[in-house]
Amino acid sequence: MQRSGRALSVMFVLLVSISAVMASGSYPYQPVDFTKVHFNDSFWKPRLETNKNVTIPYAFEKCEQTGRIDNFKAAAGVIDEEFQGRQGFNDSDVFKIMEGAAYCLMVEEDPELEEYLENLIGWVAGAQHDNGYLYTAWTLKARDREAKTGNCCYVNKPWDNLKSSHELYNAGHMYEAAVAHYIATGRRTFLDVAIKNADLVCDVFLDGGHKGFPGHQEIEMGLGRLYRVTGNESYLKMAQEFLERRGDQSNPGSHSEYRQAHKPVTQQKEAVGHAVRANYMYSGMADIAAMAGSEEYIGAIDTIWNNIVGKKYYITGGVGARHGGEAYGDNYELPNESAYCETCAQVAFVMLNHRMFLLNGDSKYIDVLERTLYNSTVSGVSLDGDEFFYPNPLESHGSYSRSPWFGCACCPTNITRFMASVPGYVYAVRNDDLYVNLFGRSEANISLNSGDVELVQKTDYPWKGEVEIEVSPAKEKEFRLMVRIPGWCRNEPAPGGLYSYIDNIKPNWNISVNGRVIEPEMKKGYAVIKRKWQKGDSVELFMDMPVRYVDCIDKVEANIGKAAVERGPIVYCAEEPDNGEGKVQNFYLPRTNAAGKVLEIKSGMLAGNKKIVLPARKYKSPEVRQVVLTPYNVWNNRNPRTSMVVWFAQTKQGARQAAMGEDAFISDMGIIEASYTYRGDDAEAVSDGKIPESSSDRSIPRWTSWPRKGETQTITYSFNEPQKVSSVGLYFYNDGGGVQLPASWHIERKISGSWEKMEPYLTDSYSVIEDSFNTVHPAEVKPCEAMRIVVTPKKTSSAGILEAKIETE
Repeated sequence: MQRSGRALSVMFVLLVSISAVMASGSYPYQPVDFTKVHFNDSFWKPRLETNKNVTIPYAFEKCEQTGRIDNFKAAAGVIDEEFQGRQGFNDSDVFKIMEGAAYCLMVEEDPELEEYLENLIGWVAGAQHDNGYLYTAWTLKARDREAKTGNCCYVNKPWDNLKSSHELYNAGHMYEAAVAHYIATGRRTFLDVAIKNADLVCDVFLDGGHKGFPGHQEIEMGLGRLYRVTGNESYLKMAQEFLERRGDQSNPGSHSEYRQAHKPVTQQKEAVGHAVRANYMYSGMADIAAMAGSEEYIGAIDTIWNNIVGKKYYITGGVGARHGGEAYGDNYELPNESAYCETCAQVAFVMLNHRMFLLNGDSKYIDVLERTLYNSTVSGVSLDGDEFFYPNPLESHGSYSRSPWFGCACCPTNITRFMASVPGYVYAVRNDDLYVNLFGRSEANISLNSGDVELVQKTDYPWKGEVEIEVSPAKEKEFRLMVRIPGWCRNEPAPGGLYSYIDNIKPNWNISVNGRVIEPEMKKGYAVIKRKWQKGDSVELFMDMPVRYVDCIDKVEANIGKAAVERGPIVYCAEEPDNGEGKVQNFYLPRTNAAGKVLEIKSGMLAGNKKIVLPARKYKSPEVRQVVLTPYNVWNNRNPRTSMVVWFAQTKQGARQAAMGEDAFISDMGIIEASYTYRGDDAEAVSDGKIPESSSDRSIPRWTSWPRKGETQTITYSFNEPQKVSSVGLYFYNDGGGVQLPASWHIERKISGSWEKMEPYLTDSYSVIEDSFNTVHPAEVKPCEAMRIVVTPKKTSSAGILEAKIETE
């Protein structure tokens, strides 16, 4: 039942702006609402239009096809269906797209989209219980159907599985979508659903004695947004209470780094655990720090932020190194090919950095935001808008490709709402200070305390470093224009000292007003221009934009002896389609290149996109060659499963090892590499000496080629010196599902530079037997420089090996 006391206290303001929802009465610096900023450039405008016209309709269509929307209809009694899907958090996917769609309605009228949303809201409202509870997996008794599998997202009764159920996570996304819809339309149809649910949450967890807290953070931000719209302080109190309960020693079993529940939030010093949960929590802490004025919260997130950018931050702006747990790794654990960098984590990290700026007004947070935004975030969606990355690695030997959808579809749906809101990161205000944070050809209408100002940016940023800002106040007035001078232009790739430039280039920048160069005061990375502004005044910012070579401190083992390449805010990579046959890991950039040698900068496949051509070498070829680099944010938009690299070796030997990949390792006999290894497995397992108990043994490491079904795979041993292999025995893995015993296998040997199949001894054969070693001896033992295992899976499955026994004479 809705709490009437709370309902009576709610005061609504019609059509409040998103900036008011984000910052009014809380953050000292307030964002300029994205509806006030209109891009007309070649970088953002096409992406925003694609998001509205392709990605959002496509995502709704996939939610219809996969039963996510039918779950609401069934819970509302509109159709008679069981719960569809295997995750209770599927409800949140629909809410996120609804939020993105509402943002689009704020910018441009669309009666068809508006009607579609109203139908959805009707089904959502119908699925809500009388007391406000809303979780279709429980309403449709998904637990009964999945009793044998024990899927972690389902519940026997409301709130009995908070660590895994995502009930509160779903609610947070619903609140954010409902507020966005209310702002877009002025109608309370969705907002009332959210309020009814939020009141129930407060009844149960604030007043009702339930001491639980969300397993997956998000509701904290949603409650904060509801609070700003309604003025209901119970929502703010509930958000803070959920944060305060993390690390509570009276709540046994809840103390997991994975969920950031290992310590009270104000005592956490390091980013740990699931990266999306972490970044959402840190963002929620920033909201509470601003709204409740908590110095402890501000100190805690400052410490955590410094830990991230100084020790856990990729050159692409990515965060979250580990596939296991989709998590932050240890300090300086930043692998490239196995980097996770989940798209959702990047979205949440942009949100966190924006909040950190709104708290502090320091450009270093926008420097980090910009790097993440232009690189590892927009890489999460294809240029066509209908294929996606879940992880965003910094290297590939051909094992990654975009997907049209995922069973866990959090990333595509998160992109829909995020892309629509990007213009809201460009400007901010504080009293009569106007902050220019990001650059792009655009028009904006901004309100200061003293009146309105129109800003027009003329620029080809991020491809060129010239930015003209036309300033036109409604009437002549004095205020300060705060123009960010990016860190990359001030010779600092990123705050924290993790990265530095290794070339001897010293880029310049200057700023002029109405054609006259000035020397402005610098404050927290901003050029401060204080004057009486008149309509048509012009500020021109010029920034050198050379190609730069970036180094990483040696504590990051994955990048020792390597260099990355960037220009302005854009990080570059090499892709196979631009560079002929062979893996791009074969290229290396000698340190002598770091003096700024660039052969060419030319247009790429996206309008305005710039490619870079650099002198380079290949480890298999002594002559000077060239390597073509393309922006990392558009990689894998052409040929699927081709090689890509961000960090380049700087020596011939380094390139040779890079070409082997992270799946290669050095044994006593030499280097071993697999043609492909599933990210959760390890090629080293084939020769780690651990003997399995059966083919289904899951207790020891293994190598598999999942999910590549029916594709022949190889594991190659490149010997330090020729070896006489006298026998090979393989113990195959069979998980009873996607990885099964292969259709066939054989051994090939490299003798005098040529590969030949090893014929087995007369009484031997290449057998495929479960639960034992399948061993062959050669008909003739010969010295070979290398040997490879060739495994052909069945057409409908992948291959796996638990152990290989290799004997030599």
